[in-house]
Amino acid sequence: MDKVENRKKIDKLLELEIFPFLYFPLRQVLQKVPIGSLDFLEEIRLRQLKPLMLVIGSQDFMVTHGGRLTSKYDDVYIVSKEDMDKTFQLICQGSVYAVEDELKNGFITLPGGHRVGITGKVILEGSTVKTIKSVSAFNIRIAREVMGAADKVLPYIIDKRFGIYNTLILSPPKAGKTTLLRDLIRQLSSGVERLHVRGFKVGLVDERSEIACCHNGVPQNNVGLRTDVLDACPKAQGIMMLLRSMSPDIIATDEIGRIEDVKAIEEAVNAGVTIITTVHGTNLEEIKKRPTIHKLINSGFFKRYIILGFSSGVGSLEMVIDGESFKTIYENKKGKVVSNAV
Repeated sequence: MDKVENRKKIDKLLELEIFPFLYFPLRQVLQKVPIGSLDFLEEIRLRQLKPLMLVIGSQDFMVTHGGRLTSKYDDVYIVSKEDMDKTFQLICQGSVYAVEDELKNGFITLPGGHRVGITGKVILEGSTVKTIKSVSAFNIRIAREVMGAADKVLPYIIDKRFGIYNTLILSPPKAGKTTLLRDLIRQLSSGVERLHVRGFKVGLVDERSEIACCHNGVPQNNVGLRTDVLDACPKAQGIMMLLRSMSPDIIATDEIGRIEDVKAIEEAVNAGVTIITTVHGTNLEEIKKRPTIHKLINSGFFKRYIILGFSSGVGSLEMVIDGESFKTIYENKKGKVVSNAV
């Protein structure tokens, strides 16, 4: 996609999917920001009585009344209580009760898959979160699919005899592991003709609603033809539910870590289901030090480790490691790729 097409797409996305949920003074200011400055827009940050801010390419900028992006506290637009209250009403579509279940998790998903993180006064019911009131901040995260993000990885996780390898994706924060996982799900679910890979039944446990980005239960992102989604469901419970009811070939989920996640993954693998999942980390040695993940690594559950980073930009494929021999079968070394036979 060239720059002109990309900017048209961003402009349409903002006008149709984001601006309708912002109180009109905020909308008017943001409409003044040159569209060319928003190629890599990631977040719109609203904090009561603080400057309106945009996160663009991992850097944040304040916005002036005239729509100029700046790092200086000069003529910047200050978000008012009215801006917060009216925006909250628009996001909730006039009914806080209707989105109360989502509020318990600290976010609301908009049509298009954009997620609005929310902070404020937390109301408890016993020891669990009931809702959030007196909202003090919004983080509107722009959902973007990257079609083809998994193209480079796919050949390394395909087992020509048995299907797909159990795979663990490692990356630091914001290095693209969720984007990669989403595209892996899409391609494996629909089938990859160029690699002679049939479509698999994929069960997705989307605990944080970041992969499929469901709105009213319907995925807003393309997660493939044969994917069944459990949205906002705890991973361990979701894995067991899918095993019992949906006969998946593959179960995918994001960011494992708890002991119950590990137990559920063991159950799935022992039942003959392939697991594709992710974890925060920069390298395999770091992950091995975590007691829960250490158990899975030592047990040989994962046959492929995919490591992402930033060497060639966000989401760079840095390394692929074989899970049995722990030999490197792909390495992006200072821009020079070393690839061994799979």
